Amino acid sequence: MYAKILNLSVAVMGSGTSYLYGGMSAMLEFLLLLVVVDYVTGIVASIKEARAGMSTKGLSSKRGSIGLAKKGIMFLIIAVMHRADVILDMNVLMAGAIWFYVSNELISVTENLGRLDMKLIPPQLKEVIAVLKNKDGDRHEAER
Repeated sequence: MYAKILNLSVAVMGSGTSYLYGGMSAMLEFLLLLVVVDYVTGIVASIKEARAGMSTKGLSSKRGSIGLAKKGIMFLIIAVMHRADVILDMNVLMAGAIWFYVSNELISVTENLGRLDMKLIPPQLKEVIAVLKNKDGDRHEAER
């Protein structure tokens, strides 16, 4: 009985992945790996900040839930781009969306490593990230 349920579950997940993304590609696997690495490094950085006594930092279920929802929406957008590729008989929209999100996740992982005081980040990259964060902060202030 359990074997049948397991088989059915795997079949449904495989069919869903195939329909939504055209199967599991190396690009999609790379993005999924980066999402996991980003989430784990973010949690570790939040724990470190909380232990350092930063009152506005630390683990927050609300921020964690919002982060997971954003990552879910990211995969939903990639699925929409795949379906658009299918309709337009192209292979470019989903790949473009994946690489956009890969670059975003790489920046986020780099930021998390910076929060952990890891010395793996070149100073030039730190400066670029700081500039991008300031521009993003300016945009959010202008929207308010």
